[in-house]
Amino acid sequence: MPRPTAAPSPRTRVKRTPDKARYDAATIHAILDACPVVHVGYIIDGAPFVTPTLAWRNGDRIFWHGSAASRMLHSLDGAAVCLTATLTDAMVLARSAFEHSANYRSVMVMGHATLTEDPKDKEAQLRRFMELHWPGRWDALRPVTAQEIKATRVLSMPLDEASAKVSTGMATEAAGDETWPVWSGIIPVAQATRAPVQDALGVQAELPGYLSDYVYGQLAG
Repeated sequence: MPRPTAAPSPRTRVKRTPDKARYDAATIHAILDACPVVHVGYIIDGAPFVTPTLAWRNGDRIFWHGSAASRMLHSLDGAAVCLTATLTDAMVLARSAFEHSANYRSVMVMGHATLTEDPKDKEAQLRRFMELHWPGRWDALRPVTAQEIKATRVLSMPLDEASAKVSTGMATEAAGDETWPVWSGIIPVAQATRAPVQDALGVQAELPGYLSDYVYGQLAG
């Protein structure tokens, strides 16, 4: 199947360096799945706010959660939001300051947030978030209480108005700069997952396999 080349809406069309645009669901989903921390932009009382939060995808919707006391989450049900996710893969060094850049994979999602009201649906989404990262952990935990579910808000929005932008490779040198005697190339960037560190409180349990094998941003399913 050919990759979609048209933006789903005028406001998601990539105008600056459109050759880096990606509009297919596979690319958008892969970036969101590899980026647990996203940023949600919104307006409260006429002022702009951008909040970092943990998020997860379920099919063609993106979900995020937080405290029921959160001003952000209290204000967002039905509100217009812009959600972004960014992965930095390298710093790009050129032979001129102007051409320095970065290699990255990013997604922007526009839409309206919807609050998950039903406690069973809310619990199911929270379970999905946990199981995507650490399969089997939800059932090993102390069971969640009704009050904890009540104290948690879960919001989502569809991915039908989303676009990705992907930048790769070396710098584009200005004509004539190729002979300038300074180092040019890329510095790869990667997040590292280090060994788990157990707390010293209460029962000391054996490290489960889903933690010893855990890699940040790499989902189990």
